Amino acid sequence: MTQMPDNAGPTRRQILGGLATALAAPGLARAQSAWPERPIRWIVNFPPGGAADILSRILAEWFGTRLGQPIVVENRPGAGGMLGSDLLAKARGDQHLVMISNAASHGIGPVLYANVPYDAVADFTHIHLVGTFPSVLAVGPGVTAPDLAAFLAQARAKPGEMTYGSGGNGTMNHLIGQLLARAAGVELTHVPYRGSAPAMTDVMGGQIPALMESLPTALPNLRAGRMRPIATSEPERSPALPDVPTFAEAGFPAVASTNWFGFSAAAGIPPAVKARWEEEMGKAMASPEIAEKFGRIGVRPGTLGAEAYTAMIRSELDKWREVIRAGGIKVD
Repeated sequence: MTQMPDNAGPTRRQILGGLATALAAPGLARAQSAWPERPIRWIVNFPPGGAADILSRILAEWFGTRLGQPIVVENRPGAGGMLGSDLLAKARGDQHLVMISNAASHGIGPVLYANVPYDAVADFTHIHLVGTFPSVLAVGPGVTAPDLAAFLAQARAKPGEMTYGSGGNGTMNHLIGQLLARAAGVELTHVPYRGSAPAMTDVMGGQIPALMESLPTALPNLRAGRMRPIATSEPERSPALPDVPTFAEAGFPAVASTNWFGFSAAAGIPPAVKARWEEEMGKAMASPEIAEKFGRIGVRPGTLGAEAYTAMIRSELDKWREVIRAGGIKVD
């Protein structure tokens, strides 16, 4: 019999090695595709009923059916959204913890407060812009002013007596009220609440005359006539309130501001998990179903992915740092 040369075919060792690799491959694939391995905790850093909570629950339902694991929404309010944010900031590498980041916790609070326990950029993996919408200045049934000019005239006539509520210190709604007061040269006294719901209850009940609130939160009560909108904060009118003028139209362009919410994960998560979240969030934002649900509450779906959203947060920090410095704005 003719002996085959050594290089004519695979050796016994090579065959056994190939078999071992083949047998291991399914296990490796399962390990790489196992995420998410357990329910995902979704932190909402504001109380139930607010815009952050509404948007989070819409998206949690969407993702829960697509990722194969339930999404558990947890409300962790406090300190203008910073308490819930700090929870995620301290969870470096946790692949099953995410949050709805926002203007208060990642654009304003970090430059308004002296001792913020996290870095708004470095301590997070920012994934995608979720949505944008205006704030709305709304008044209760006891306020007779038909428009913003009359409202400001009443405030000017009784300095310090015109109050407005918001869902908390350090929120964009709080600061927009302060921007309006400064631009109009009137004194508006801010009344911070622990969330939007009690602020709206007091406006509707006449305990305070007005509030500055995110449109998605205020819209049901505005549509029901329990509160009356007199101005919105974005440069252009909201499609949800086409008859309500903007602050810019009323002569106060410096007050123009866009409220925003985004989606963020913990710092240090694997690149593959970040990429999966970005892909899935992009699909959600492009979905007619999500656009329709967002549109009902006056929100435009976000179009910025991870890199652009992170850059936007840096820009917002710079913007509000200058606004706060120039206006001498402090939390009350």
